Amino acid sequence: MKTAINIRLDNDLLKTLDHAARETNLTRTTLIERAIIAYQDRIDELMSDTILDELQEGKRTTLPLQDFFSKTGLDDV
Repeated sequence: MKTAINIRLDNDLLKTLDHAARETNLTRTTLIERAIIAYQDRIDELMSDTILDELQEGKRTTLPLQDFFSKTGLDDV
């Protein structure tokens, strides 16, 4: 299910969006959805890289799975 939303775009950005829509034969909605998904994927990648760097630098630690189960009460399941 999709929900309609209203957004305001700069005129130049809207022209770029419309041009891309014509060139790709896709709707504005489809292009915006794809852009958001691509952006989210990139942010996830950046966050993962940051977390891995922090783990390697000792700024973060991990929790062994059994400890997680014990702390959450899942070790009895």
